[in-house]
Amino acid sequence: MKIKLLPSTIDAEGRASPEQRLSCFVVDGRVAIDAGSIAVGLSEAERASVRDVIVTHPHMDHVATLPIFVDDLFGSLEEPVRVRATAEVCDILARDVFNGTVYPPFQNFDNGRTRVMEFVPFRAGEEFRVAHLRVLAVPVSHIVPTVGLVLSDGERTVGFSSDTSATEEFWHAVNREPRLDALLIEASFPNSLSKLAEASGHLTPEALAGELRKLAHTDLDILAMHLKPSFRRRLIEELEALGIPRLSAMEPGREYEW
Repeated sequence: MKIKLLPSTIDAEGRASPEQRLSCFVVDGRVAIDAGSIAVGLSEAERASVRDVIVTHPHMDHVATLPIFVDDLFGSLEEPVRVRATAEVCDILARDVFNGTVYPPFQNFDNGRTRVMEFVPFRAGEEFRVAHLRVLAVPVSHIVPTVGLVLSDGERTVGFSSDTSATEEFWHAVNREPRLDALLIEASFPNSLSKLAEASGHLTPEALAGELRKLAHTDLDILAMHLKPSFRRRLIEELEALGIPRLSAMEPGREYEW
């Protein structure tokens, strides 16, 4: 399984920056998890093949360029862009984004060959298929309805926490898996801002370490994601100070493979 965090920021020299302001991950070049930078970070091959987008929650950094992605593809689509989320999040996106004011209601449009976009609700706690992947969505502890994910291609399995503070059901789900090859887990704020992290439904490196004590699997890659750009350097230092084997900050633009 291959997973890439799409770049979302350009540095002063016009190159992709390691700072992450928008969240979008591409699995095996075919399935997107969230859509913050989907319209700006995909390669041409990925733009041609990604038609399934799993939205973990409706915060803007996770959906910001989804409307632009659909807009860009409008005339060329041979199948709809399938936006997969809980029914509650699908309703939020239809009401607050694809509402005819913020952006056109693409869920109601076709281009003469296909519907342009469709919402495909899933239920947390029930497995579903997306392309070649088996997916389980699990509620996590954030300030809006949010799910973490357990993804498997039949050979490799990856846990994805999404945005969360201390949580329980996600760990029960990943621990039930016979094997876990990698874990992507958030670390948004430095330890000195633990109160802010807790109030906003996020983790610090210290809190991340506490969550990892709930993990039964060993010998796997652990990638910290959702590092707030203002604190990236400090967060990396605090993550390294934990001394946890195979824990590192995820690098935008790098394709990880298990």
